Amino acid sequence: MKKKLLIVVDYQNDFVDGALGNEAAAAIEGNIVKKIEEYRALGDAGQVIFTYDTHSENYMETQEGANLPVPHCIEGTEGWELYGKVAAMKKDEDISFAKRTFGSIELGDYLKDKGDDYESVELCGVVTNICVISNMVVAKAAMPEVPIIIDASCCASNDPVLEAKAYDVMEVLQAKVIR
Repeated sequence: MKKKLLIVVDYQNDFVDGALGNEAAAAIEGNIVKKIEEYRALGDAGQVIFTYDTHSENYMETQEGANLPVPHCIEGTEGWELYGKVAAMKKDEDISFAKRTFGSIELGDYLKDKGDDYESVELCGVVTNICVISNMVVAKAAMPEVPIIIDASCCASNDPVLEAKAYDVMEVLQAKVIR
């Protein structure tokens, strides 16, 4: 039996109502909760994985900190934790990946030999034009024959222009974008 996989990308406090929070990110909470419920309703045929943007206290000394000088998602802080109702949806047995940069190599390593295990992979979360697209590319590289789905109603960015361009790029990279 092949599974359907949902990857919830970085739906953390700092991206919703914290250091890098915005109204668009807050507005998708209910949609992400419904999406997780859909995958949970599949029983063994559904799986949910979470990624966490993860930085250390020396964030400002990193390349990302130099280019985005807003400390965020510092491991162990409230800003690093999953946001609201999505946090309540995470189960102890769910796999999660703390990622030190936009895309998760660990996620790719986990997926790379599992192409026959999955019917599809869907991604949701934030930020569409940075971490969602990066992890979509990781998933596609790890499992090139597995369909990748992006539901725009479950993704958000602080920049609508770049978000629209990211959807266009993901389509060119053969993801199915539901707009």
